[in-house]
Amino acid sequence: MFFDAGETLVHPHPSFPELLTEALREKGHQVDPGVVRERLWVVSERFLKAARENDLWTTSAEKSRAFWSSIYETFLRELGIEWNDGLAQHLYETFTDLSNYRLFEDVVAVLELLHARGLQLGLVSNFEEWLERLLDALDVSRFFDVQVISGREGVEKPDPTIFLLALDRARAEPGDSAYVGDNVHFDIEPAASVGMLPVLLDRRGRYPDHDGVRITSMSELPEVLEVG
Repeated sequence: MFFDAGETLVHPHPSFPELLTEALREKGHQVDPGVVRERLWVVSERFLKAARENDLWTTSAEKSRAFWSSIYETFLRELGIEWNDGLAQHLYETFTDLSNYRLFEDVVAVLELLHARGLQLGLVSNFEEWLERLLDALDVSRFFDVQVISGREGVEKPDPTIFLLALDRARAEPGDSAYVGDNVHFDIEPAASVGMLPVLLDRRGRYPDHDGVRITSMSELPEVLEVG
């Protein structure tokens, strides 16, 4: 049983729009979180562009900084806020601060249940190398026998290679494995392409018409896996 990390297990606290808004307020800019929320398509589009161009943005601090700076700069341009190096540094520090992340409330109970039922658990995530430290800080590393983090491996979803790497390290067969993630392009399609059972965790109702296995809370997962 493999999991994505961002927006599946962990999230910026209290949310990306609210944390971004607070970071901007600290620098004297007043922005409505709702306005930021309306422009979240900027993030999705930038992730897709990075995948198309094989940017591998998670593989170094320099690439990560440049990637996120391009997102924040686009946001601020739309909000009429002037972009500068000081603001770029402040936002990057905010979103790489481990204390600004939390587990979703439904995560630990489900991981405990699956672990108690004897399932081998693993992680496959597009994330910088510091995800490992974040999982330690949140006390969930103990659940995962395998952690395949793109920032350490040099390969990113949706490249199916990262899923095959996780399966190999877990000594697991694709047909006996499932993968839970929140994004159809980066999680569901590539997991399915290697023969895993993909489970879409659609917490925010972005894919109401998804025709595969779809849940809206992690608490629904044991029933889907028939291990409740």
